[in-house]
Amino acid sequence: MAEILDAITAKKLKARASYVGAAINVLQSLIKIGFGIFTQSAALIADGIHSLSDLLSDLLVIAAVRLGSREADYEHPYGHRRFETIATVILGVSLVVIGGGITWSVMNRMAHPEHLPSPNILGMGIVALSILINEWLYRYTKIVARKTRSKLLLANAWHQRSDAISSIVVLFGIGAVILGYPLADAMAAIVVALMVVKIGLNLIFDSIKELVDTSLPPKLVAEIRTTIMSIDGVEGIHLLRTRQMGEDALIDAHIVVDPRITVSEGHAIGDSVRDELISRFDDIMDVLVHVDPEDDEVLFEQSKPLARKDVQVLLDGYLLDYELVIDDFRIHYLNGQIEVELILPFAFSEQGTVLNLLKKQCNLIKLKEKRITNIICFLKQNED
Repeated sequence: MAEILDAITAKKLKARASYVGAAINVLQSLIKIGFGIFTQSAALIADGIHSLSDLLSDLLVIAAVRLGSREADYEHPYGHRRFETIATVILGVSLVVIGGGITWSVMNRMAHPEHLPSPNILGMGIVALSILINEWLYRYTKIVARKTRSKLLLANAWHQRSDAISSIVVLFGIGAVILGYPLADAMAAIVVALMVVKIGLNLIFDSIKELVDTSLPPKLVAEIRTTIMSIDGVEGIHLLRTRQMGEDALIDAHIVVDPRITVSEGHAIGDSVRDELISRFDDIMDVLVHVDPEDDEVLFEQSKPLARKDVQVLLDGYLLDYELVIDDFRIHYLNGQIEVELILPFAFSEQGTVLNLLKKQCNLIKLKEKRITNIICFLKQNED
């Protein structure tokens, strides 16, 4: 299991990675665009704009980290992690717009090839240096993203890697122009722009899935289900819901336990499920466990079950003569029906005639009250 960082440390690491990326991308943007103009390379200018989009993503990450790392409050009981998701959507939209603008501009220029610029070998040196810088930046950002479990930072890391890949395309484009293929540089610029658009669309779609509470990946859900079923006392799962919030996952689980155990034991089993999931899966932040005595998803749909006070009224009506000898009663809601357990004092066992009369009254209740299917009498152990 990966190391779990506290919120303050994770926030500092994410902010530091974003500041480092922003500083490097400012420098790269200035160098690429400047030398792109100087060497007349449309692809190098496009790559410089790509680096500028990386700078935008760094600024978005910085802002999102500040907002998303705030503690949960009354209005946001689950925290503020969705700010990172919203920032990712904004980043994706900006990349689509930037990539589309570059493509439109270059295609207009390709319509008049006589006006296309002719880059030189100096541009190749700038691009080669950019490839090395972006590859290092990608690896550094990815390490921090994994440590902090930040999907936004990981997306930003891949954004840096895409910059390195796009620079390789630019490198080949400039080289092809020098070798006598005048359209190669413009075509390389279009390839880079389309890569930017693709990255933007991926970020948008992935973030929208999270915003509409799409379930976790099927493989992970299967692992969660297997883990729950492995816990002692869990007999089944009839509802399992999962959703993502930033880098964290939230789970709602309805587990089935033995219907005859106590409420406190069922609660303890639910706590075991929660603790095991949080300790085993790094991304799971919280688990809401609902304990059921059976798969009751479709039970009691036609009519509401009798409440305890209703059962008390029925017992008082049929067993009024035995009110003083009945210590307590328990109710079991099973298979859409009701079972009642009567708790009697141990001394009652010696009063066979009275006990038989009580049983007859219980049978009368079962006969006339169709919602009560069974009544069981228990004698308390003699405390002496």
